[in-house]
Amino acid sequence: MVGSQVTGSRWGVLVVSLTRGDTLYSINPDELLQPASTFKLFTAALALERLGPNHHFSTDVLRDGSLDSSGTVHGNLILRGGGDPALSNRFLRGDANTPMTLLARLVQGAGVRRVTGDLIADASAFEERLVPEGWLRRYLQDRYAARVSALSLNENVVAIAVHPEDAGGVARVELEPASSSMAVTSSVRLVKGSRGGNIIVRRMNGGGVEARGWIGMNSVVRRYELVVEDPAKFTIGAFRDALAAQGITVDGSVRMSATPGHAVKVTGLPSPPLDRLISVMNRESINHYAELIYRNTARTQTQLPEGSATAGFALLRDFMVTKVGADPAAVHAADGSGLSTLDRVTPRALLQLLAYSHKAPWAAAFHASLPVAGESELLRTRMRSTAAQGNLHAKTGTTNAVISLGGYVTAQSGEVIAFAFIYNGSDRWNARETMDAMGVTLASFVRE
Repeated sequence: MVGSQVTGSRWGVLVVSLTRGDTLYSINPDELLQPASTFKLFTAALALERLGPNHHFSTDVLRDGSLDSSGTVHGNLILRGGGDPALSNRFLRGDANTPMTLLARLVQGAGVRRVTGDLIADASAFEERLVPEGWLRRYLQDRYAARVSALSLNENVVAIAVHPEDAGGVARVELEPASSSMAVTSSVRLVKGSRGGNIIVRRMNGGGVEARGWIGMNSVVRRYELVVEDPAKFTIGAFRDALAAQGITVDGSVRMSATPGHAVKVTGLPSPPLDRLISVMNRESINHYAELIYRNTARTQTQLPEGSATAGFALLRDFMVTKVGADPAAVHAADGSGLSTLDRVTPRALLQLLAYSHKAPWAAAFHASLPVAGESELLRTRMRSTAAQGNLHAKTGTTNAVISLGGYVTAQSGEVIAFAFIYNGSDRWNARETMDAMGVTLASFVRE
């Protein structure tokens, strides 16, 4: 059914009828392989099991000082990150500034007009490490490898927008979302009568950015994305700008610190429910969502109450052994997204996870989070006009060395079949084609 002529490549496959409980096909089911983004299935199941589909994360504002009748906080104002991956305009209508604008309006609505102390960013809910172990250096300037922080904004990506408008002899350049914690300068020349442009955006020493080159005055606004290197610092700068826009002044400076135990909550901005976040994570395969959800789930473990990848793995291993029934050596995780080159799972462990998730109380949310063959997200163009279209639903996984697919399909016989396909090697195109052919075969399956 599968094979490879590429030296050094490895296949792992397991196909099981969940209806009858028998194995239909197997190749190297107990070999540890890199899973790529099919690892997000483990993160999804663990989070749904521990937190439930209706769980919300929250970004809170607290005060460390009294609030008088004039609206003055005599002390500090704190922005405490709760690891919400959706603190962006993906769910909130508006532009990139909308989340901080909404939060600042909530602060204003709570009666705050002035802060005599500092504006504090609290990202202490997660470990200090921003880049998980095993993420390759070449990944780090792409949005799929955005930094990991409990206080994150806009998926930790900023757009540098170059406008064909005069700003003192050069083009106007601004950040989206805006943040006073990141200085931006422009040496972009304006050229009359042109729609073109040639712009280079680069990071500066000290964390700022510079745009240089030229843009035609008839050009559209041109945007260039950068990964935010220090998410908490960037977010607190954006919050300060949003507060100022609402007329709220902060006398002190911006700094990083944990929230003191006696601080009083002023307001908060909750995330959408977990099932919606997991749907975005799996359907669009967003690593940022996976990493934040994984660490938030880790915080529920009483023995290691920290949002770290290490705590997440400890919790996942316990879940896989005690609930799923997997071998404790069948999963190794260095992150929550599958991007780490150190992640390993066996096809059997992935299949066991799928079987458990199929009958769990949160099974509907788990199934609904998966792309559908020929119809949605990362499977939209695959297995079209076949028995798998609109039927097979699965999580994809793709890196330079991995192609994987794990999910479910209903056979022509009416049986629900779970499958785990993992390929490690360089012949990724043929591996993907083989997996699609296998998916179609399973959708057409009828027992003799």
